[in-house]
Amino acid sequence: MSFLKDFVKNGRKIYGAALNYKNPSGDVANQIKEPVLFLKAPSDYITEGRSIVIPRGYSLVEELELGVIIGKTCKDVTVEEALDYVGGYCIALDMTASSELKKALSQKMPWTTSKTFDTSCPVSAFIPKEAIPDPTDVELFCTINGVPQQNGNTSGLVFSAAELISFISRYHTLEPNDMILTGTPPTPAGVKPGDVIRGGIKGGVTVEFRVEDK
Repeated sequence: MSFLKDFVKNGRKIYGAALNYKNPSGDVANQIKEPVLFLKAPSDYITEGRSIVIPRGYSLVEELELGVIIGKTCKDVTVEEALDYVGGYCIALDMTASSELKKALSQKMPWTTSKTFDTSCPVSAFIPKEAIPDPTDVELFCTINGVPQQNGNTSGLVFSAAELISFISRYHTLEPNDMILTGTPPTPAGVKPGDVIRGGIKGGVTVEFRVEDK
């Protein structure tokens, strides 16, 4: 699985699962019958050492998530089989343009400009699959300028990583190095230039990114 260490360079698809925690700030997720998905472009990836850049006119919100890296070609798999196709994981930030998302929701338009733009997918280095034996029990945290902002466990996902993989593979062949953002715990927050976002797995891998204005 060493080739997956370059998932940022070699991945062709990034899927995101929206509204995927059982206790978000609202009751929307409790009524979802199947995953609500969106796409990011692979060019949105950045790794530590680069900054998150706020596009002109945008307001950004950080959303910390567990990312799932696909390890082998995956099509029409069952939930029971799905984790066999996982090659590893990463910590990811789904940076969201809240200003654009609000506009899209009010007009019932696609979410594209709110979810995919340069530097909107900061990620950690590759985490081997063996380091996370149970993706349904991962404690996540996020701070902004050292102040706690998000805390949650992947046990709170509406649809687990296995369920997301199975669902997506019905319609799209998942390939090695593709990544799935599984959803963010409650209380993501807005960020501004100069902020430092730090997050990760409690007692495990962490990432840190600075926010800059364009």
